[in-house]
Amino acid sequence: MSSRAVKSWYLVHKWTSLICTVFLLMLCITGLPLIFYPEIEAAIGEAAQPRALPPGVLPASLDRIVSVAEAQQSGDVVQYVTFDEHDPNVVYVTLGATAAAEDTHYYALDTRTAEILNVPQFADSSLYIFYRLHADMFAGLPGELFLGAMGLLFVAAIVSGAIVYGPFMRRLDFGTVRKTKTRRTMWFDVHNLVGIVTLTWALVVGVTGVLNTLGTPILQMWQLGQLSEMIAPYKDRAPPVQLSSLATAVATANRAAPDLEPSFIAYPGTLFSSNFHYAVFLRGKTPLTSRLFTPGLIDAETGALSAMRDVPWYVSALFVSRPLHFGDYGGLPLKILWAMLDIVTILVLGSGVYLWLGRRRSPMEARLAEILGGGASTPVRLEER
Repeated sequence: MSSRAVKSWYLVHKWTSLICTVFLLMLCITGLPLIFYPEIEAAIGEAAQPRALPPGVLPASLDRIVSVAEAQQSGDVVQYVTFDEHDPNVVYVTLGATAAAEDTHYYALDTRTAEILNVPQFADSSLYIFYRLHADMFAGLPGELFLGAMGLLFVAAIVSGAIVYGPFMRRLDFGTVRKTKTRRTMWFDVHNLVGIVTLTWALVVGVTGVLNTLGTPILQMWQLGQLSEMIAPYKDRAPPVQLSSLATAVATANRAAPDLEPSFIAYPGTLFSSNFHYAVFLRGKTPLTSRLFTPGLIDAETGALSAMRDVPWYVSALFVSRPLHFGDYGGLPLKILWAMLDIVTILVLGSGVYLWLGRRRSPMEARLAEILGGGASTPVRLEER
């Protein structure tokens, strides 16, 4: 590369890093406990814990489970029914004042007895503050989009840093840390080495993080696109006055896709459904396919199947990126690896801040000479090549 190209990429790396570093440090710190969210919940007693029952107990009717939850929140309507992916004996019922209300309550119930299980509301849980800071900094959609922009800057910083690292390492062995030089030089080498070693992981987490911040716009695109096509025959129909059996709707969806299992159900009028349907989202049974959903629209009045299609690629990308962002694919060993890499990334970001705060007031030409010369004692001439 010419010195002009190196200079351009160096400036990209410098300024994208400086702008996003503080927010990336916050995301790395708040994301660390979220990697172990289920384990922490279980350890502090905030996870749903169904009581032990004799084997062979038949599950309660899904309609009975929903009616028990409705009785806890008089006047509210059901929005979602979600099956716990870790414990088949637990189901969650979310209620709100209306189908589209954002202020909601949820109840965990035992699928065998329809008993209410004692779990705190999400806003009262121990990790709520960590989650909100990590997801949107308590600013809703504007906060999500802002963090998405920081994520894009982070990706640009990673790519530009890797490009600048190439010319720098031409005259040094890979992994060299010049301990005989100044402390700043040593940290400069550590910053570069750790950054390049964690390059792939940082790109994966950065890109999936950006996708997660686009969740609301992506789901709105799905609503306006595929979902609108699926419910087009119902556009002139009045919403149902009396809802049909939810258990029957799930059974209908299961018959249409017997190799899948229900993940969650969206009631009519919610973000994931229409005004006329239960949307039964089915998932696969392997670690990867369990994150891929196929929605079946069940007529909420008659219980008949209206349509079933695989979601578009961009919705699948969103659903796959969410667990990948936290390493939730390979059990506890992968989570531990994710946590270790998260801590290493904190080191990279912290060393970058240290290098900037302790920067020498040297001209740009001298910095480029250091990069092109790989720290060699004989400076390299800066010339266009």
